[in-house]
Amino acid sequence: MKINSLMKSIALEYIWLDGYSPTPSLRSKTKIVDMKVNDAGEAPEWGFDGSSTRQAEGKSSDCILRPVRVTPDPIRGEDHRLVFCEVWNADGTPHISNTRAPLRAVAEKHAKEESWFGIEQEYTLFNGEKPLAWPEEGEPGEQGPYYCAVGSANIYGRDLVEAHLAACLAAGIRIAGINSEVMPGQWEFQVGPIGPLEVGDELWLSRWLLHRLSEEFGITVSFSPKPMEGDWNGAGAHTNFSTKAMRAKGGRTVIDEACKKLATRHQEHITVYGAGNDKRLTGKHETAPIDQFRYGESDRGASIRIPIFTVQHGAGYLEDRRPAANMDPYKVAARLIETICG
Repeated sequence: MKINSLMKSIALEYIWLDGYSPTPSLRSKTKIVDMKVNDAGEAPEWGFDGSSTRQAEGKSSDCILRPVRVTPDPIRGEDHRLVFCEVWNADGTPHISNTRAPLRAVAEKHAKEESWFGIEQEYTLFNGEKPLAWPEEGEPGEQGPYYCAVGSANIYGRDLVEAHLAACLAAGIRIAGINSEVMPGQWEFQVGPIGPLEVGDELWLSRWLLHRLSEEFGITVSFSPKPMEGDWNGAGAHTNFSTKAMRAKGGRTVIDEACKKLATRHQEHITVYGAGNDKRLTGKHETAPIDQFRYGESDRGASIRIPIFTVQHGAGYLEDRRPAANMDPYKVAARLIETICG
């Protein structure tokens, strides 16, 4: 139901990350104002009960929502807006759960590197306890026909996927594409290439839109790294990364040096690459073992893949295949910049 525009009331949907650990969830609530809001500076700060989101105690429960990104609301339409926020303490300091604030400092420190990110977000659509593709008894046919497929025999949930794509585009999110994935009932969308703060904001907003639209389709969205046990692919958030030097002539040498740096801090990266990632990074299903690091050209079984176009042009980007589908993009971006640019 659309809010009556004749009342000159605007709905602002405030969206933030809660304090659940190690995997935060998205929260949101609606504020009605009597003015148009077009950027974060025009959106008022707002409070919420942090004791209900694991971000405060009941005796001192107020937390502050500080707007950092405003986009058109593709669900309510008209002049209504989505307002993405950081969480701050009442004393004016970033909340401990605010992982965007540390990234902002890292991005500013290494701004001259002009880091770009593109994230490939995989997810699985569930109907009850099983993915959309699963029969009541047993399992569907083995993997093979489902990746980038067409036709009702191999595709499940396209209506939601297309609605999500349309919503992201209407919200101004730099979504780069969509495709069905290797496991039936599993999909992917890509965001970027854009800067570190932008990719985190837009990935979280696109995740929120996916969850919000799933309510209307009666479908549950899972970002579990291993949604189904057995001989099935997991779900990742492959992170493409480049600096200005990597994209310039001779950038392949810079990329190789970056991979060598990543090798020395592999375990540090794994600690922030998503909970439950050990079930996904097994050395099978297009992954490298979680306790090993290697990189290779066009190698989807490596920790870092050097894409074929980077090889051909001698410059471009690298793909970090280790992050899980449930990773926090702010943490991943910060760790990649610190390791490669530090």
